[in-house]
Formats: sequence, C-alpha cells, structure tokens
Amino acid sequence: MYLKLSVKPSKPDFVIESSINGLVCGLDEVGRGPLAGSVVSACVYVPENIKSFEWITQIRDSKKLSHKKLEYLHSLIQEHCIFGIGECSPEEIDDINILQASLVAMSRAFKNMNSNQIVHALVDGNHLPELPCKATAIIKGDNISTSIAAASIIAKVTRDKTMKKLAEKYPYYGWERNVGYPTKEHLAGIATHGITPHHRKSFAPVRRFIESSNNSK
Repeated sequence: MYLKLSVKPSKPDFVIESSINGLVCGLDEVGRGPLAGSVVSACVYVPENIKSFEWITQIRDSKKLSHKKLEYLHSLIQEHCIFGIGECSPEEIDDINILQASLVAMSRAFKNMNSNQIVHALVDGNHLPELPCKATAIIKGDNISTSIAAASIIAKVTRDKTMKKLAEKYPYYGWERNVGYPTKEHLAGIATHGITPHHRKSFAPVRRFIESSNNSK
C-alpha cells in the first residue's frame, strides 16, 4: 500500500512509526537522475531510546541540508542507529531500468541492515520493493518520517563520497560538484572526452552520444 498525506508536517517526525506496533525502519534512495554512478539506497531504524536526542530533531530530507550538516548527521546516524546500504550499478540500471534498480537497491539495503526484528518499513515514494516485512510507501516520505529522512541522509552522503572519489580518476565531468547529474559541465565533458564505464548508457544524453559516435564511424 502507499500513503499520500493531505496535511504535511513542518518537519519529519515519528508519528507514523509510533502508530505501528513493533520496530519500524525507513527506506530511501538517492541517484535516480544522474547520468553516471550507481543508485544508492539506505535503510535506517532509529532506536526508541535515542528519539528524544536533540540532534534527531535536526534530521531532514537530505536535499534540504548543507554539506556540513549532512556530514554531522550522517556520523551520528551511523553511530546510534541500525542501518544498511544497498546499490545498483550502472549496468544493472541499463538492464532493468532506473525504477526497478532503485527498488532492488532498497531491498539490498534492508537485507544489509541485517535485522530480523523489523516488522514494518516506511518507503519514500509510491512504489514498494520486495521486502520480508509489511511496508507502506509514502509520497514525499523524507519530509514526513524521520526514519525515511535519516535514510536519505545515509544514502546521499554515501553516494556523494563515491562520486567524488570517481572524479579523481575521471576529472573531466565535474563529478566532485555535480555527483553525476546532467549539468552543463558534465554534458560538455561527455561531448569532449566521451563516456566512462560508470555512465548509464540507457539515459538519453549518454545514449545520444553513443549513437552519434557509432554513426560517425
């Protein structure tokens, strides 16, 4: 099932988690739009005994946080929460499409959390991955559920660090700044230097470059 709330809270909270009996985790993914790199998902369970900590109230959708705040919260979530990370490679994305790859990455993140006590998962969006427990998809869930927002932070920081590391080997695309998104700098890099093994060949700008290169031969 999926849930679309007509009234959105001013910040994420644990209202939905508290309405469910048993341990509840949050799932989110980062990296559906980039032309390069894996799609990364994270699964986070926030233990009951830390929900009152001050820093928990600072958790937001990762897109709304500064780099400094992301790093700060990422470190604390890793230290105090149970979490797992899952990825799908560019090859897998090209093979099964980005939506299905995002869902597979979520399934892997849940599995990698390595907890058999979770009874319910809250998932950002309107599609559900295959999971061994009940789940609810929540539209804009990273603005509603703190568990989902925490997962978005883990996923974003993990993916951003990977893309910045890849930028050291592939310096022509600005990945240290755009983390693979189709900015002018990235597109200019493709036009001048071609593509890398980390580009998603099924995405239109990359596919057009491949087709253009093949036609010019």
